[in-house]
Order: sequence, then C-alpha cells, then structure tokens
Amino acid sequence: MVPASRSTRDIEVTTESLQADLSRLELQKRALERELAAVVAHLDTVRRALGALEVVMPARAQATASEDTVRLDRTGEVRAATQPRTGAKRAYGRLTDQILEYFAQAGDAEVRARDVAVALGRAGDSGSINAVRSTLDRLVGTSRLRRSGRGLYRAG
Repeated sequence: MVPASRSTRDIEVTTESLQADLSRLELQKRALERELAAVVAHLDTVRRALGALEVVMPARAQATASEDTVRLDRTGEVRAATQPRTGAKRAYGRLTDQILEYFAQAGDAEVRARDVAVALGRAGDSGSINAVRSTLDRLVGTSRLRRSGRGLYRAG
C-alpha cells in the first residue's frame, strides 16, 4: 500500500501539471479564435470582391468555371472536361477534386475510403487508402462531405 503522504504528493503534482496545461491550452484557444476570426473576415472580403468582379465580367467567370470542370468516365477515372489554362491556380489538390467529383456522381450512396480509392484508380495499399481517408476526413471537417457511420462517407 502507498503511504498517504506519497499519494497526496502525486495528486498535487498531477494537479499542478493539469493547471499548467489548462493555462497553456486556454492561451492557445484564444490565439486560434483570433486567427479564425481573421480568416473568416478575409474569406468574406474575398467572396464580396469575387461577387463584384463576377457581376462586372460574367462571361469571363463562366469561361474560367468551365475550364476547371472534371468528370468521371465509365471506368471511374477522372478526366478533365477541358484543359485548364497555363498559370490557372486551383483551389484544391487533385485528390480533393477527384473525391468531390466522385461524391457529386455517387449521389446519396454511403461509401468507404477503400471504395473511393478503387473508384479513383488508386492502389489498394494502406498508404493510398489512408491518403483518401485523410482527405475524406478533412472534407468532413469543412462540411463538404458527411460521415454517415463508422468508416462511411456520403455527399454533404
């Protein structure tokens, strides 16, 4: 049995450690909240600016949108509908775009990361599946997709 004085000291040490962690985490939370507020404000500004520019140049906005469209062919492979112009910057990575297009065509179906990887023509090894799973989880975190059950994803 542990003497009472040793257990009391262990509790005190644990309490002090947790209080230090709490203080550090509260500071980190405030910093992240400030950063998030700045990002949200910037996002709103960019959206308003884009909206204003699209009103001024509607034909240009349509042309740019059509250049970035992608589709799935019969084998499930992603093909560009038109080639993007040189220097055009994409908002997402290739895998993210492929996954979003896959779910746009999958409708309300529930699918696993492994199924998405296979449909996109990726290798069936755990590294490829984990890359797809990580992207799916990130898209769930940004509300682009929904998690419908353990390991199941569906369009948001």
